[in-house]
Formats: sequence, C-alpha cells, structure tokens
Amino acid sequence: MTQTTLDAQSLFRAAYENRYTWDEHFPGFTADVTLTQGGETYTGKVRVNADLSYEVVELSDEAVRESLQGMLWEIVTHRKRSSFEQTHGKNRFSLGNTDETGAVEILVSGDAMGSNYKLRNNEICQVSRVMGGNAFVINHHSSLDTGAGYISTGYDVTFRNAETGEVVRENRVDSTYENFGGYYLLTRQVIHSTQCDTQTTTEFTLSNIELL
Repeated sequence: MTQTTLDAQSLFRAAYENRYTWDEHFPGFTADVTLTQGGETYTGKVRVNADLSYEVVELSDEAVRESLQGMLWEIVTHRKRSSFEQTHGKNRFSLGNTDETGAVEILVSGDAMGSNYKLRNNEICQVSRVMGGNAFVINHHSSLDTGAGYISTGYDVTFRNAETGEVVRENRVDSTYENFGGYYLLTRQVIHSTQCDTQTTTEFTLSNIELL
C-alpha cells in the first residue's frame, strides 16, 4: 500500500468517524409529523425504534406516507453507527485534486456504488455516486457541531442521467436539529426541488418529540 493511499484512507477515515451518529443506547422516539407541499398539509405520527426500525401511522394518503417513509429512511441511514471497517473496509482510496476552496478529492475503488468524495475541515463536503442509470452529486454547505461529531444541515443535490449527463432534478435541502435527552434529532427540513423547469417546496416538521 503506497503512502498516498495511506494518507487518503487516513483522511477519509477521520472525516467518516467525525460524523454524528447515535450510540448503542439510543432509545428511539415518537413524534407528530407535518408535511406541507403545494398548499396541501398532511399530518400523522412517526416512530423510530431503538433497533432503528420505523413506521408512519395515522396518515391515509399513500403517496405522502411513502414520502415520509423516505425521510425516516434517510434519518436512520445517516444516524446509524457502523464502523469504518464494516462500511469501507474493502475499498481502496487515493488522493485526487484540491479545489479552490481547499477541499481534497478522495477517489474510491472497490465501492459498488461508484462513490467519490471531497473533504474539507475534517468533514465530507461532497459525495458523488453512480447507481444504475442515475448519477448524483451532493455538495454540503453548512453543518452543526454537536460536540460528538458533525451533522450536515444544508446541501444541494444534482441528479443526472448517468449516460447523457443531462440534469434530471436539482434539490436544495435545509435541516434543523435539536438535542433531546442527549440525542440530536431532526425537527424541520425544507426541500426546494427543480425538475423540468417546475419548482416545488416540501417542508417536513417533527413536533412533540418524545424519547422511548
């Protein structure tokens, strides 16, 4: 293994382990949820269990339920704790270019999703992936320092056709987190989405949050 590879892996590992995740004592939580989109407002309840399973209840609209299920999946995926070896142990890393902002490119081989990253200030500030015929790039703009790792609070996502490079959709996401009994939980997320020259804004709000 070359020195460059060692440096790239060490840099990426440090940033990966700097992410905020829930520990093994995470009890789960319940909350009321409100989704507003296009002048329509829907309400329900969500539950995330200690084993990180989750459900949406008291909401009859199936499309909205699926949207909320997607939000819960994203919450759990980003807060779930797994070791660097479990997630990236089979990957190989090398250093790419450093851009004008000081972000260092980390090139990855061996990753099934074709992922590459950029790091800045010990945080992952860009994720680039190709999944099937779809490609996306996430650029992170703001974060919250919890004292036990960082949480990305503002980012843009550009979705493209992997073959043609054509932009399919662009999202701007802004999120708010609060501390509940020592655990940081999402309380509000606003997504501004542009697709085929049509703009939509979706807002999720979690309230009356109680740890289990």
